[in-house]
Amino acid sequence: MSTRQIRVSEDLYARLQSCNREDESLGETLERLLNDYTLTDFADDTAELDLDFSVREATDGAVGATPPATELE
Repeated sequence: MSTRQIRVSEDLYARLQSCNREDESLGETLERLLNDYTLTDFADDTAELDLDFSVREATDGAVGATPPATELE
């Protein structure tokens, strides 16, 4: 694989370094950040979400919002 050099500002370089994982090069960081977000990525990111999450249960009902009135015909 051939390589190229690119020139980036100090600010952009600092942002890239902040996104850099311990086990990857800056090139790998760029590749990871520039890849399209796929449906598989979404599935991986949401796999651990609690789909039965309830704000009312999580806050012991302290939310205090009242539901909108419904009209009966």
